Amino acid sequence: MLRLLHFPLGPFSRKVRILLREKELEASLEPVEPWRQRDQVAALNPAAEVPVLLDQDQAIVDSAVICEYLEETRPERRLLGVDPADRAEVRRLVVWFDQKFLREVTDLIWREKVLKFVTDREPPNSAAVRVGVANLHAHLAYIGYLFEQRNWLAGEHISLADIAAGAHLSVLDYLGDVPWEADAGAKLWYARLKSRPSFRPLLADRIPCLKPAAHYDDLDF
Repeated sequence: MLRLLHFPLGPFSRKVRILLREKELEASLEPVEPWRQRDQVAALNPAAEVPVLLDQDQAIVDSAVICEYLEETRPERRLLGVDPADRAEVRRLVVWFDQKFLREVTDLIWREKVLKFVTDREPPNSAAVRVGVANLHAHLAYIGYLFEQRNWLAGEHISLADIAAGAHLSVLDYLGDVPWEADAGAKLWYARLKSRPSFRPLLADRIPCLKPAAHYDDLDF
């Protein structure tokens, strides 16, 4: 069986968890706090970061690498597209969320409000959080635009693009920082993703002393 070392409220860990369930792959989930279990994690990943996927004796590190690995080794359900053009669009959007969205939104909100809290019990930089929330409006508008044009973000079928976007937004939604009223299309897309069996286990995640927003686990929010 596959094993996944993950941080429950980490966007990249969540991306891999959703992918595993979309592919209907059984995996034991081992939550870790890398800043407290550095030696254990570093023994598998020199960067001492999660997620780390263990496939028998092989350690696969980094969410992008893990997703590509699972697409190659467990191809029964394709989530990167069926032809080169589809795969290019899925990969473009994955990079959008895992790099651009991460830089402009996730790191300014989640890193400030979650990582600083759980690692050092420090208050967030309120100016950084305000910038992240302001940037989030433009990204929600782009998600809404894509959803108006397509059945899912990258095309007619759910793909890794939806999974990456949902993983980032889910941790922000836990914090109550997503202004869903800003774009009806983005909210409808997220509600659709949130209702999938692959996504629902995330809604049970909790961090001690950091409660989720009241609507977080409400499928109809």
